[in-house]
Amino acid sequence: MNKFMRDLNIPDDIIAQLRLEALRLDDNNTTEIRNIIPKFDVRALPMDSQLITDLLSDPPEKLIPVLEYMVNRKIYPEDFPFYWTPKVGFSNRLIIPFLFNNEIVGWTARTTGDATPKYLSEQQPGYVFNLDNQKDNREFVIVSEGPFDALSIDGCALLGAEIKDSQNWLLKQLGKELVLVPDRDHEGPKTVEQAIELGWSVSMPAWPSGVKDINDAIIKIGRLATLWLIRDATESNELKIRLKMKNWFKDIQ
Repeated sequence: MNKFMRDLNIPDDIIAQLRLEALRLDDNNTTEIRNIIPKFDVRALPMDSQLITDLLSDPPEKLIPVLEYMVNRKIYPEDFPFYWTPKVGFSNRLIIPFLFNNEIVGWTARTTGDATPKYLSEQQPGYVFNLDNQKDNREFVIVSEGPFDALSIDGCALLGAEIKDSQNWLLKQLGKELVLVPDRDHEGPKTVEQAIELGWSVSMPAWPSGVKDINDAIIKIGRLATLWLIRDATESNELKIRLKMKNWFKDIQ
């Protein structure tokens, strides 16, 4: 039925509302409704976390490698409210808060070295990263897998390779064209298949050699060129997306 309504050019936000109304009419579906419309609790950041911008006038020695890591990834302290803490296990990590309606509802702490695990996270189900920053007059929203990709392009991130129903619902409420830019890896085709089913557009840009995601492209060719390649490669036709997939992912081993 979702596909049939899309074929009739019914807007995605109306389809989402109709789906929810259908669920409400069936008393047995209260659990599914709850899963589609997520609610996020306020969560605390790691102990003694401080805004990095507040530390720049006299940065602690252990913060320097974190700042260097940010510069190498073309991410800067003024781009987002990044945090850092000197606590053991976190002093070599960049803390990215998860914001929803301007409240902190989780976080991820990315190591800047070879420590494992790469990420330490506090994440609630169904969350979409950087959703708050999409509420303006832009016509489309770029959706990636990882937070660094989203920060590089001021888009949103799924924080994984799967599109959850609740994430789709939250993004559809923006009333904008959703453009998935998948990672060029083994999980990418699965994410593209989901995007097709949900009626999203997909962009598989002509990345330079060695580039597998948005942040890689930003580092190599800059933000403007990356944006242009993404928009130029955006496709909403299912057949054209599938044809492009075969070539775009063919070298993935």
